[in-house]
Amino acid sequence: MKTAGDILSSLFDAHFAEKAQGYSKLFDSWTDITEKNGIASAAAHSHIKDIDKGILYIEMDHPGWKQILQTKQSKLLNDFRIRFPGFNISGISLILGSAQKSNEEHTDEPAQIIVKQLSVKETPLNTQSDKKIKIKKSSNETSDGLDAIKDEALKEKLRKLGQAIAERENS
Repeated sequence: MKTAGDILSSLFDAHFAEKAQGYSKLFDSWTDITEKNGIASAAAHSHIKDIDKGILYIEMDHPGWKQILQTKQSKLLNDFRIRFPGFNISGISLILGSAQKSNEEHTDEPAQIIVKQLSVKETPLNTQSDKKIKIKKSSNETSDGLDAIKDEALKEKLRKLGQAIAERENS
């Protein structure tokens, strides 16, 4: 009995198989290349979507990851060019979309992950950084400054980010 690989090999010539293997290696290299550039956590929130006419399309699931990848874009491009010279990669295009490749739900946002990864405590600019700033709405109500945001999920994420930063400053 022939395996699926035997059947496919008989259908396609060696050149086609070699080219397909090159594409597979390119798409599988994303995690290694992000690790090499110090942004390993970005690999869980982004992936190589396509390559067309020398442009490598990277899709990510959050605008924060796009900003992080933009800071390393030239280094990423250089690494891809060195590792895959046959693809003639001339640029990287970062696109926002649904970058999750699995059914896993990633709950950490980019800023939360970076705050967790900081190894050196930064000196607060304000000596009273542990006090929350409250904006007076009326004589009886106070606000954390997020009232103008209508998206409840975003509000909650910003609150959690603020708490993480405050905890980091207090430790």
